[in-house]
Amino acid sequence: MTQDTMYVGGYSGDFQTMFEKEIAPGFEAKNNVKIVYVAGNSSETIAKLQAQKGNQEINVALVDDGPMHQAVQFGLCDALAEAPVYNDIYDVAKVSVFGGKAVGVGLVATGITYNKKLFDENGWPAPTSWNDLTDEKFAQRVTSNPISGTFGLNTLVMFARMNGGGEKNIEPGFDAIRDKLAPNVLSWSSSNAQLAQMFQNGDIDLGVWGSNRAVALKKTGFPVEFVYPSEGAPAIVASACSVAGNRLPEKSQALLQYLASPEVQAKFASQGFGPTNSKAKLEGALAEEVPYGAEKLSKLVNVDWDTINQNRAEWTKQWTRTVE
Repeated sequence: MTQDTMYVGGYSGDFQTMFEKEIAPGFEAKNNVKIVYVAGNSSETIAKLQAQKGNQEINVALVDDGPMHQAVQFGLCDALAEAPVYNDIYDVAKVSVFGGKAVGVGLVATGITYNKKLFDENGWPAPTSWNDLTDEKFAQRVTSNPISGTFGLNTLVMFARMNGGGEKNIEPGFDAIRDKLAPNVLSWSSSNAQLAQMFQNGDIDLGVWGSNRAVALKKTGFPVEFVYPSEGAPAIVASACSVAGNRLPEKSQALLQYLASPEVQAKFASQGFGPTNSKAKLEGALAEEVPYGAEKLSKLVNVDWDTINQNRAEWTKQWTRTVE
């Protein structure tokens, strides 16, 4: 039998290395297929799918949930074939969240990262709420993405929800950020490397960040801790779909089921993603580092990506004009 070649579009860097070494070989052996990994960030992967529409090279796409909702809206994803494995997926990542066209395969929480050593030295309690970011003692000592980045966008949504609004009524979020949060923000940084640098240089005490980013910084020996705020930690859901019109539809569906399996889910945890399959088991440090276990999962919330994607360009203009 001739061997098929499958193209998987997904995250670059360490994630690609892990995928090629630990995830692809098991699937390739069982399905007589060779996987070629096409690395890029989520927006680059979606741009490739749009450019190749009608003649798709990529078979399976693995991107963040915001861009995935766009891909579904643009008709770039096939409906998922039914499979028992999808019954074990947590609500925050299940197939219905994506209109039956994709499935969540990894969880990152958006919350507060803080310099524990500095907090201890000052006798400050650990932050527990989004409102802690607005405490006057942190004037010019806070950072976040602007809303071009997911962490910044999630911050806007949470401040809207906490002040009587939400995705469909975002103004209370803008008001709260302008009046209470912006005075504390040293700079709105869209670069994760720069954000890590600001912590390491002692420029900031706390910031809005992803659980995976905080863990990566902590592993360098820097004393940061990550907090799931009491009002909720917006989930960033790494999600996968079978690309509409791709040349290997059955094998693409098989790969999605494989990615959702407990064994593969446990491997994603090494890259900072909490498992979406309730049967995945994590031990020790890995279980601590990612969104895993009843307590942390109870804090995760979904945001309404369809509403956000419709309004994002308008919100970005308003942000640039009135916040930055």
